[in-house]
Amino acid sequence: MTHLLDHLRERGQLYQCTDEAALRAHLASPRTLYNGFDPTADSLTIGNLVPMMLLRRFAAAGHRVVVLMGGATGRIGDPSGKDAERTLLSDDVVDANIAAQREIFARVLAGVPGGFEVVNNYDWFRSISFLDALRDIGKHFSVNEMIRRDSVRNRLERDGHGISYTEFSYMLLQAYDFLHLYRARGVTLQTAGADQWGNIVSGCDLVRRLHGHDAFGGPLAFGLTAPLLTRADGGKFGKTESGAVWLSHRRPSGKPGTSPYAYHQFWLNAADADAEKYLLIFTDLPTDEIRALTARHAAAPHLREAQRTLAHHATALLHGRAAAEHAEHAAKALFSDDPADLLRLDGPTLDEVFAAVPATTHGRDALGTGLPLVELLPQTSLAKSKSEARQHLAAGAVSVNGRKVGPDDRLSAADLLHGSIALLRRGKKTWHVTRWG
Repeated sequence: MTHLLDHLRERGQLYQCTDEAALRAHLASPRTLYNGFDPTADSLTIGNLVPMMLLRRFAAAGHRVVVLMGGATGRIGDPSGKDAERTLLSDDVVDANIAAQREIFARVLAGVPGGFEVVNNYDWFRSISFLDALRDIGKHFSVNEMIRRDSVRNRLERDGHGISYTEFSYMLLQAYDFLHLYRARGVTLQTAGADQWGNIVSGCDLVRRLHGHDAFGGPLAFGLTAPLLTRADGGKFGKTESGAVWLSHRRPSGKPGTSPYAYHQFWLNAADADAEKYLLIFTDLPTDEIRALTARHAAAPHLREAQRTLAHHATALLHGRAAAEHAEHAAKALFSDDPADLLRLDGPTLDEVFAAVPATTHGRDALGTGLPLVELLPQTSLAKSKSEARQHLAAGAVSVNGRKVGPDDRLSAADLLHGSIALLRRGKKTWHVTRWG
């Protein structure tokens, strides 16, 4: 049977680890590991899914997973990968963010054999005084070593920025997390993204300083990181024209989330060069099945089989199979010539599918007994003038709610979907949504 570390490396989820030979032997028995997540928002982004999938693999292999919510460290701010100081959040905001993020972990880690639990590091840090922290934690750290860490050195070398003592002390808190979990829950492995390597090593070192080695002189604590994910074109993974891809549909703050349909579309639009990598990291499909799939895709890329498979499995993992199938039906309706496909979509789904499409709102009285389309089109993004509208209509290039229309056709109240929406399309892909109130 393939060792878990080899399996992770094959799936592109192993960047580096402390003492690989010792870790291989250590993982021969069920172990407990943790990964920390700071509650800086009321949702997580798709970038956070990388370490979450790493936890999922460990749990599937029978190891016990601890999800650490940074109720304390989230009040400080991690300097790793940041150009400037984070904005400090209030206690109420941090607590609300933790509550919102718990639901995401429940979805992604549901049903894995090893199981998981969620803990909050504020539960142990709130009882530690400043003097206790300096005496029991700070004395084990060398400032010389701390300023050599990439997260600190990069900030010190940037003109006009620097780093506050608050963020400088972050690695002490993260190291103590490892020590506490080692003592309280028998945690022996910390995982994270590659940018956390320095913090992880500090935690392993703190455990060693206070608890020594195992009976054979080997380490008691280990660290493992996953690569930071980038797109093949050099762009930042998880960023779209509309912003970050969130792991929540509706966020408690009321800020925009990412609907299951938009999430499905994100994966569906993956570049050919990224599809295999994403399948390996973000789905549970066996590696040999993924290799065969990408070979078929290379032979017929126009079918986009790799992207369609990726979109289905990644969406089903986060939002459930029903949501994935619903997103697929909605995507089919968007490009279908069958009006029935659009008519089957409910109001909320229409809003999701056409969220990024140009839209206008019109008074219902303007419909009267029927508004000529040659007059309506110039009020939309589909035509600049009545003459251009008439040309498109005469050419049979325009449809209303999936039904082809001509230059003499009108839009009436009876044509509106759900009593208020008319979907206008020119050609195959150019849409405009009109809402009538």
